[in-house]
Amino acid sequence: MKTTIVDHANPLRLLALFSVLLLLPADCFLQGLEPGFDKAEYRELLKVSTRQGDSLYNPELPAPEYFQRRYRSEEMGLDNRWELWLSKDNVAAISIRGTTMQTDSWLENFYAAMVPAAGEINIAPEFDFNYQLSSHPHAAVHAGWLIGMAYIARDLQPHLDSLVAAGCRDLLIVGHSQGGAIAYLLASHLLSKRSKGALASDMRIKTYCSAAPKPGNLYYAYSFERSTYRGWAFNVVNAADWVPEGPFSIQTTDDFNPSNPFKEFYAMTAELKWPKRAALRRIYKNLDHPPKKASRRFQKYLGDYLDNVVGESLPGYHPPAYFPSSNYCRAGHQIVLLPESDYYERFPDQTGEIWNHHKFEAYFYLLDQLPEADK
Repeated sequence: MKTTIVDHANPLRLLALFSVLLLLPADCFLQGLEPGFDKAEYRELLKVSTRQGDSLYNPELPAPEYFQRRYRSEEMGLDNRWELWLSKDNVAAISIRGTTMQTDSWLENFYAAMVPAAGEINIAPEFDFNYQLSSHPHAAVHAGWLIGMAYIARDLQPHLDSLVAAGCRDLLIVGHSQGGAIAYLLASHLLSKRSKGALASDMRIKTYCSAAPKPGNLYYAYSFERSTYRGWAFNVVNAADWVPEGPFSIQTTDDFNPSNPFKEFYAMTAELKWPKRAALRRIYKNLDHPPKKASRRFQKYLGDYLDNVVGESLPGYHPPAYFPSSNYCRAGHQIVLLPESDYYERFPDQTGEIWNHHKFEAYFYLLDQLPEADK
């Protein structure tokens, strides 16, 4: 059975937590969280992310300096896991693991049908997850990563309660790769809870998605960016990395706002004489139908066909009604690490090597090249 970090009904445990915090080094987060991209802050969280592995594939990767791990969850859902790290000045960091070599982990990525960004999902017997990641009626998110987020959010809740009871009001969320995609959704979930009074109203939540793929459609991106617009969320991407380019995205005329000219096309061409009317409508049909057909195919193969496979890993899972779109968009403020010639000398494009630009070493290298913020 897992335990929370602090049992706020037990003052001895509360005292023990603060005793541990006093032993940690301090000079990075002493002022608490502030809005805006902080290069040093992201570097420290990238170090935290490297410790998600059961063994460090590269022992030369730098270790965190200002945070210590206080909790590692069991593996849950589709091979998801999260960790809680604490700094001396009572800043908490939620670290979300990325894709592993397990089949379930990849299944979560490929389960890329969109679902509404608000509603309820029946994941397992006695596990109905209610969520509101956006108030926009057309917002939608990735089905697989929503499942991963739901498991993490459920396991996280008692730890959050304990942190709040211990006086913690600064929360960082970080994830690399798949972990970054889930970090988007977890941040939206916690911000929604805060707005509804289910989380301390003075809790500061700052999110660093790292090498994250696209988490949802344009309306979800709008909502996420609006809720974090003062500098509380970032996605750091290596421009040579293919992972942030996924999932596949298809925009159709149905993905536009209701007041768009495409809906009026047939009415606008009604006054034209034949054969001009017929020719224009034929051209429009040839442009409009193929992307819609492709979008339906993506939903079929990455949604309907995978339902049973997900159900085998999560007995009792009932798929929600899918949102009819595949218009995935990147979200949040993008911090672009732009490789130059020296980078490619060290991290060259190589046939058969798909992770060269995605691994931590590449991100640390490019982060060192990123200019400091103007003062």
